[in-house]
Amino acid sequence: MEPIINILGRDVTEAHDKADTKAQLEIANASNAAKSAFLFNMSHDIRTPMNAIIGFTELLDKHLTDEKLARGYIKKIKTSNDFLLSLINNVLEMARIESGKTTLDESVWSVREFNDTLYSLFDTQMREKGIEFTREINIEHNDVFCDETKLREIFLNILSNALKYTPSGGKVSMILTELPSEREGFAIYQTEIADTGIGMSEEFLPNLFDEFTRERSSTESRLNGTGLGMAIVKKLVDLMNGTIKVESQLGKGSKFTVSFPHRLAKNSDIVHKNKKTAEYNADSFKGKRILLAEDNEMNAEIATAILEEVGFEVEWASDGIVCVDMLEKAEAGHYDVI
Repeated sequence: MEPIINILGRDVTEAHDKADTKAQLEIANASNAAKSAFLFNMSHDIRTPMNAIIGFTELLDKHLTDEKLARGYIKKIKTSNDFLLSLINNVLEMARIESGKTTLDESVWSVREFNDTLYSLFDTQMREKGIEFTREINIEHNDVFCDETKLREIFLNILSNALKYTPSGGKVSMILTELPSEREGFAIYQTEIADTGIGMSEEFLPNLFDEFTRERSSTESRLNGTGLGMAIVKKLVDLMNGTIKVESQLGKGSKFTVSFPHRLAKNSDIVHKNKKTAEYNADSFKGKRILLAEDNEMNAEIATAILEEVGFEVEWASDGIVCVDMLEKAEAGHYDVI
């Protein structure tokens, strides 16, 4: 009798495809849920400053003769404008980062001067709220290469949160320390920002840097926010080859530790930077003629007023075609800037 061999098997390709499709569907659903929650919160957060701007503008129109009252309304309109602009900027910044269009633009930068600016900016606001704001600087090298704009955005986000979530009578500290780097010509600059604010729960911490997430909505916390600030911070920290660590306890406060490797500037770099700074003089704007191409009449009016305040002479072109026509008809050298 010849041996009989039974071979049992099944094609698992279809099962794998189904599992892969299911996993992708779950990821997509989670992403959609997060975006839906974001839009739900944003609809409230956007309407809040918009309603304030509309309401106070109407009140301002009715009480123009009462200077004290009018100035109070203007101040509240400005506050609402600032918040609305920050909402829009955060959304646009996240879109720009995710599109891969964000790159580093490094130049020589003064560590102490940057720290002084941050401290000065928040010291007044902290004192007005009754918060004790302290700082400490422990560095050996003052001048390094970095992208100052992106670094400023990172620390403005962290310090703004410390200010926002720390109640009156609380404390906020900022400690900057230079650490050695294994890479020659570089140093690690570590900044610790700690507060005694409301803190975050242990369950929320792993999601802190996720997009569109907030532990409490603005309705619950009575504090405005988009849920994008810390996601932007994390992406910028990664872009700059840095690290960020967060420690927090609900009701006890938070501590952010941010570290960046910076290339140390040489004396020749510093001299070149100082020379460029010295060459800048606001008085050089006076008498310079600008051809301003702007298709929005209101934007053109605002831009013209700002430019004229610093000495520019402005001629407005309502669109690009008009701009080219005005340029062709003008004498050579008539416009200094377009």
